Amino acid sequence: MKKTLLFIEDESVIHKTLSDVLEGEEYDIISALDGEIGLRMAKEKHPDLILLDLVMPKMNGFEVLEALKKEESTRDIPVIVLTNLEQMEDIQKAIDLGATTYLVKSNYNLNEVVAIIEKATKGSAEYAS
Repeated sequence: MKKTLLFIEDESVIHKTLSDVLEGEEYDIISALDGEIGLRMAKEKHPDLILLDLVMPKMNGFEVLEALKKEESTRDIPVIVLTNLEQMEDIQKAIDLGATTYLVKSNYNLNEVVAIIEKATKGSAEYAS
C-alpha cells in the first residue's frame, strides 16, 4: 500500500524535483505551497508523513509544526523539516516543537533525502542537519 506524503514547500523547483522522485517510488504526494494550506491539508488528508519547509508565506513552518502537534488528529504524524535554516537555535526550536527529523537542504543530495523519508515512513527517527 502506498504511503501518503504531504510536502509543504514554496520553492517550486525543489517541490517538483522531490515530488517527481518520490511519486516514482511507493508514495502518493500531496502538496501545498504555503503553510496555511499545508496545515489545512494535513487535517483533511491525514498523511503518513509531512515534509515541511520553515520559510514560507502566510504561515511559517514553525507555526505549522506547532499547530500540527497541538491538534489531536495530526500530532502523531511524523514531520521532517527540510529547510535552508541551519542555525542551532532553529534546529532546537523545530525539535522542541516536535519535528521527527531536521534536514538542511544544502547538506543532502536527493537520494539521501529519499532514504531518510523511507526510514521515517518505516518508523525510524533521526536528527540530522
